[in-house]
Amino acid sequence: MRNSLYFIALSFILLSCASNKPAQKAGIKPANLVRTTSSTVKPPIKHDVQGDYYTVNIADGSKNDNTVSYGSIVTAKPEKYKVVRTFFPALAQNFRQKYLIFHYTALDNDKSATVLSQKEVSAHYLVNDKDDKEIYQLVDENKRAYHAGISAWRNDKNLNDTSIGIEIVNLGYTVDASGKKIFAPFSDDQIKKVAALAKDIVNRYMIPPTNVLAHSDIAPSRKQDPGPNFPWKKLYDQYQIGMWYDEATKQSFLSATTPEVLSTQMTDINFIFKVQNFLHSFGYDLALSGSWDAPTQRTLEAFQCHFRPEKYDGVLDVETLAILQALLQKYSAK
Repeated sequence: MRNSLYFIALSFILLSCASNKPAQKAGIKPANLVRTTSSTVKPPIKHDVQGDYYTVNIADGSKNDNTVSYGSIVTAKPEKYKVVRTFFPALAQNFRQKYLIFHYTALDNDKSATVLSQKEVSAHYLVNDKDDKEIYQLVDENKRAYHAGISAWRNDKNLNDTSIGIEIVNLGYTVDASGKKIFAPFSDDQIKKVAALAKDIVNRYMIPPTNVLAHSDIAPSRKQDPGPNFPWKKLYDQYQIGMWYDEATKQSFLSATTPEVLSTQMTDINFIFKVQNFLHSFGYDLALSGSWDAPTQRTLEAFQCHFRPEKYDGVLDVETLAILQALLQKYSAK
């Protein structure tokens, strides 16, 4: 009788826990999880005077799921009791660190450090514009920094919860007589620091290319940083960081239309819906309005700053459209 009651209670607990999980979408199979049973070698825990740490990851990085976090292990110390790790680590866990977001500060070095460390805004790291070997850490990677604000990408919102933020000292932009934004450059020393830091982060947390983004990508109606001078293609080509399109695919889409044909399509509501749907499918949080409204223009501007920095006026042209289609083909939403 006691055994029967035990199994009934256990079944109830399992069902209760399962009910809190989001339902699997139809046709999508659960990821193959790495089980840390007695037959599986658990990752070693490093011990020192400051605490306990994992120094390796376990899991299938392509799924970005069920991975024991690299870093410190924070443990309760209840009075008169001992917390043990007999069944540690549990199967059901993953990284908080799902995204890497780049920003510029729009301030000089000293003001950037003061604001990001002493005001109600922060980032995990600050890259100065000095010719030195220092990168400032401001927030523990296991903690949320307040850098993304109201934000969204694909199915995720409020990306402070799931991202690491890198701020780069840069004065931002000024506006010329014609109303065009003129952005300040980044130094080679800064980009080398950014690349080394980003490479380390994306490797440790297995962050996919589609989740390495600009602040303007995740909040296009509010933000412009890090702007068109940020060298996304260089990071992709030289450091394998982030996304970029394949030139041959872009040329294929480019040859399928002309500026004259595009000009006639620009007033077609169905075509506008199509372009908006492309941007939304790629990841931008854009409502499908059927008009070239302000949110659509700001989203196109953000897209151009990232992938077509030679033109960032927020107006669609044949090359912007071809690049968008090439990226959709390469990085389809999952």
